[in-house]
Formats: sequence, structure tokens, C-alpha cells
Amino acid sequence: MFESTESGIWQVHCWDVATGVRRQVSQHPVGVVEGYATRDGEGVIWFEDETGDESGRWLVQPFAGGDARPFVEGVPIGWSGGIAQAPGVVAIGVSGRDGFAIYSAIDGEPAKELCRSTESIELAGLGYENADIAGLSADGALIGLEHSEHGDVIHSALRVIDARTGSIVGEQRDVGRWLGATAWSPATGDHRLAVAHERDEWHRPALWDLSEGGWTDLPFDLPGDAIVADWWPDATAVLVRRTLEGRQDLYRLDLSSGAATAVETPPGHIIDARVRSDGTVWFLHSSGERDRRVLDDRGRDVLVPAGEAAPAGRPYVSWRFDNGEGDSVHGFHVTPEGDGPWPVMMYVHGGPTWLHEDRFEPEVQSYVDAGFAVGMVNYRGSSGYGRTWRDRLTGDIGGPDVRDVTAGLRDLVDRRIGDPDRAVVAGWSWGGYVTLMQLGTNPDLWRAGVAGVPVGDYAGGYEELSPTLQAYDRALLGGAPTEVPELMATRSPIVHADAVRAPVIFIIGEHDTRCPYRQAMDYVERIAAGGIPHEVVTFGTGHGSFDIDEEVRQQRHILDFVKRHVPGLNDV
Repeated sequence: MFESTESGIWQVHCWDVATGVRRQVSQHPVGVVEGYATRDGEGVIWFEDETGDESGRWLVQPFAGGDARPFVEGVPIGWSGGIAQAPGVVAIGVSGRDGFAIYSAIDGEPAKELCRSTESIELAGLGYENADIAGLSADGALIGLEHSEHGDVIHSALRVIDARTGSIVGEQRDVGRWLGATAWSPATGDHRLAVAHERDEWHRPALWDLSEGGWTDLPFDLPGDAIVADWWPDATAVLVRRTLEGRQDLYRLDLSSGAATAVETPPGHIIDARVRSDGTVWFLHSSGERDRRVLDDRGRDVLVPAGEAAPAGRPYVSWRFDNGEGDSVHGFHVTPEGDGPWPVMMYVHGGPTWLHEDRFEPEVQSYVDAGFAVGMVNYRGSSGYGRTWRDRLTGDIGGPDVRDVTAGLRDLVDRRIGDPDRAVVAGWSWGGYVTLMQLGTNPDLWRAGVAGVPVGDYAGGYEELSPTLQAYDRALLGGAPTEVPELMATRSPIVHADAVRAPVIFIIGEHDTRCPYRQAMDYVERIAAGGIPHEVVTFGTGHGSFDIDEEVRQQRHILDFVKRHVPGLNDV
């Protein structure tokens, strides 16, 4: 199973490796980005979202083609909390306005609800796209869960329940710290669950044995966040994926000797990695200058997408600077050929518990083609730089993140990479939030702003968020917006809207449940009343478009906008 834009929109495809036959499975106009094979290999399952608001249901179709139907009866439509399969068992997490629930379906029967909570609860591994191997033990007896009943979604706890009764088998909790699970042992009857903890600064791998109740920290001493991505089929070794300063690499960790052996990978971003049944490792890789490829541990391309390959991009340069508050901040910058200073765009990542990585981003490369130097700052609050760095924004949003982006701009100017008179701030989601905060609190720095699916009125959008995003906001803010009025009085972009001077272009999704449409339009109306030049581009789905033509349309609007407001740019 793989997801591809071969048809012009993200859809699920299936591929028979032995025969080379492959076909597009889903045909949904919104697009589909998550699919799996059924356990017997005879079917294809995928999560279909009707409007782009990210709520939907799991469908199944025969591998060879045919009609689609609901994969499991008895599960309500809602926001996905993961899916996992084992012999005779399917586990599904789903959330709705009435809370979070875990269901199991036994031997093809309709699913029954095993547990429910008003706080976040989902199949383990969902954040690492590993719920399919972290959600159910290999024999289908146990379900791994991550929850925030005793903390919050940023500092989740672990629970294992019986897949048939829902009774609790085991609990793990580190107060004020994150715990996650990533993969059950593939051996039937082996109830060891690979987990990751942050009892030190970095994510570190461990094994939790639910049969014996034991916990074993795995020996991995290299700097960076390390998690178990998968197991070897005989359960004697695990595949460790490490993240260090926005790049990933892979290691085989032998469980008896503790020896870690590097797996051959090129520098860049490893999006996902798995061990196949013959012991080879396949992984999805990209870098700043090269689009996604599926490679194996011998360096071979094992899945080549149909159609023309994307042109090479400019390489990402790893970069550190002092933020003026005693911190060394990491990020990347990308520049056109030749010598600067160039017009400079500070391109802010979303999340905020996310990070810029050395990965292929056509949008970034289009800005470089237009003549921009692009700066990408992994500000305080980003993941991948330790627990303390990630938690720095808790209760203090719109402060350290905004100041670090400002410090990054000044550093690029000092290096004669960026021209301070031609500076633009841009970003999507949380990056859109920081963009609007920058325009309102540092109005003299910016020539223009690009706010993609932004948070404009923090309190105004809360009730329209998905349940998971509401739980995330409560963790990040220290409560719902109404419970932190002092923070909302200074850290919601709309309170600074009257200070904005630079023209702004907005890209807003009509069915967005992460940064809802109405609150973004309320911000637009505020700056419109102040006479600030602005443009609004809307699209008919949610937090982003899976349609490549729509993405190109949006990008043309952005490039045309910045060219009209920033002198010296190229035609693209």
C-alpha cells in the first residue's frame, strides 16, 4: 500500500511487488493519505474524510478492485484515533464531540466500545504513524494506548488493555514527561512493547514486557531523539530511528548484545521505516534538494512513482545562531545561487511541537526560485531538541517562538544573507499564528506576510476545533482559552491587529478543524477595517489541500502577491 499524487491528488494505491501490477484504489475528491492492506492481503483499507475536516470512517475494497464498504460495522464517524489489526481482532480509536473512545471488533463481528474518556485517548504510536504495529500485540490479545487522563496530550501516559474485555493490563506514567509506544514484538505470544520515554532530555527507547511487568531501557547513547521504528521478524533486534538537528538516520540494535549498527541511509529526512519479512529495511526518504523516494538498506529505489520526477532543489544548510537570551537556536537556510544579500523570507513551521527538517518542500524551493533566501528556525517549542526545549512554550505561546524567529532574521541579515528592507514572514497553521503575531508586534520588520490556515483569534476558534486539537490547546495554554484570560489578552494575534502595517495574504480552508475558518475571517475583517492591504484565498476542504492543482493555484497567488510588494524578485 502506498499514497501518491500520481493522479494529481493524494490517493491510496496498491502494488503487487511480485508481478509489478499496481492501481489506484481510492477515488475521493478530497484526497486520501492513509491506507493499509488487510491482514490477509486480500483487501485495501483507507480512511475517507468527506469534507476535509479530518473526520470520517475506514473503508475496505478487495485488493484486485471492486466495491468499497465500511471496514468495521459499529464504529461511529469521527476523528481517527488509529487502526490496528491482528488475527481475529481489529482495534480502532475514534473521537467525537462526546469524547474519545476505543473499539474492538472480534472475528468480523460489529465493533464494541471498550473504553471512553473525556480526555484524549488513542491507539499507541499514532503520532509516529505506527499505530498499525503499536496498537495491537501480534496475537491480538492486547491493545496499546496513549492517553492524557493523568496529564495532557503533550505529556501522554501509556495503558495496555485486554482487546476483548477492555480491562486494564498495565499502566505507565511519568509525571510531566511524555511516554509513547511504537511497536509490539512481531512474535506471537511475545508481549514486549517497544516504548520511548524522556526521563532525560532526549527520547530514549525501552521495552515494556506486559507478561512479566518488566521494563528494560535499551542501550542507545548517541545524541538526539531515538525511537524504535520496527522489529526484525525474529524479534532479536529492533530498528531505531534517530532525529538530530532536523535529520534522521537508522540503526539496527541487537537486543542480546546491545550493539547498534548503522543502516545505510543518505543524509536527510526519513519519514518512515520498516523491516520487511526477509529482513531488509525499506524507508521513505527525502532531502531539501530531492523529492521523496522509497529506498532499501542497499541504496536501491524500490518504488518509483509514475510520471515526471520533480526537479532538483537547492540544498538546505544547517544553521545555528544566538537568540540573545542565552540559547543556541538551530534551523536551516536555503539560498539562490550567487552572493547575497537577497530578499529574505522567514518561513515558520507549524505545530508548534514540530520542526523544520531537511526534507523536500516545493513551496520553499519556489520561494528560492523567486529570489528569496529562506530561513527556517526551530524555535523554542519545537520538537527534536529535548524535553525542555519543546516545553518552553507551555503557558507562554507567542513569546519565545516569536522572538527566536526575529533573532533568526537578524542573524541572516548580519551574515549578509538577508536584506532587512525586503523581509517577509510566512507560515502555515502555527506558522500562520507566528506570522500574524510578528506582523502585529514587530510591524516595522516586515515588507509583507503570508498567513496560511492561521490562528487569528485564539479564543474565537476553540469551540470549533476537533476534540484532539482542543485537548492539545489545553495542554499548550495551561487550560482552555477562557481559563487563561491574561494569556489571551496579549498572545492572540487579533489583539495586535490594529498595529499591523504590512500587506498580508491569507490562505484559509473552509472546513478546517485545526484553525477554523470563522476565527481566521474575524481577523481578516479586523485588519480590513484598518485599511491594511490584504488578499484572501479560500479553498473548499480543511487544514490543507491534497489536490496538487489547488496547491499550485494557492502558490501562484502567494508568489504574485509577494512580487507586487517586494522589489527585485524573479518571475517564477
